[in-house]
Amino acid sequence: MTVQDWFEKRKQAQIQRRELEGRVELDMDPNLWTKCVHCDAQLLKEDLEKNDMVCPLCDYHFRINARTRIKQLFDENSFEEFFADIKPTDPLEFVDTESYKDRLKKAHDKTGLDDAVITGIADIKGNKVAAAVMDFDFMGGSMGSVVGEKVTRIIEKAIEMRLPVLAITSSGGARMQESALSLMQMAKTSCAVSRLDDEGLLYINLLTEPTFGGVTASFGMLGDIIVAEQGARIGFAGRRVIEQTIRQKLPSDFQTAEYLLKYGQVDVVSSRKNLRDTLAKILEMHKVER
Repeated sequence: MTVQDWFEKRKQAQIQRRELEGRVELDMDPNLWTKCVHCDAQLLKEDLEKNDMVCPLCDYHFRINARTRIKQLFDENSFEEFFADIKPTDPLEFVDTESYKDRLKKAHDKTGLDDAVITGIADIKGNKVAAAVMDFDFMGGSMGSVVGEKVTRIIEKAIEMRLPVLAITSSGGARMQESALSLMQMAKTSCAVSRLDDEGLLYINLLTEPTFGGVTASFGMLGDIIVAEQGARIGFAGRRVIEQTIRQKLPSDFQTAEYLLKYGQVDVVSSRKNLRDTLAKILEMHKVER
């Protein structure tokens, strides 16, 4: 981008901002508007949804849930869900400030999901793929026994059907309410990915905002090709924990997709509007006869 292009883009953003501010003054209904957490612009929710939940002014990518991700990425009506009958239990009868059973119920009522991942078979521009799509809205996308089991099973289904696998991650890490049972899922999913590799089948990671903890340390970073969505935060421990441990201030872009690309941790950083095309090209390039 040239300096002239940068000034022109900034000018257009200022014009758009003034137009939006004028519309806000005319209609202050809070149900119609939302604020960008990055640039503080008042945005019409309808316009934001039409723009794939990306701020038209600063290009900030809002976090989206699994159902929205499925709708955006896969061919219309092509997603066939598998293993929806696998549901969480409370084997440890865990209680902190409230019981694990109550937390699961609240998460279900909030999202309509039984756990933090949806698995199935779908097409991306005609390219069939087995997919695991995580949802941060369900208990922070934490990985418990159900997430580990469903991810493992969809990989096994992909081996059976000779399909590539796409794992779309959005997680804060392991689920503390399941203790060691949650940590075991790191080894379980990693072994499943290893079997996929032994079969010579493609494994793609799509890292979205945010991907941390046990998911990053297992199936979330084992892909043959690792794609990250623009602006996504990716890491193991959180920024604050690292700074307190090393007693140093980290760079402002630390743990962002762009930072990881610079140091070779991911292969591709893509904006949301280009993700579907990017994934379709990768699948097309690595297509194998089944």
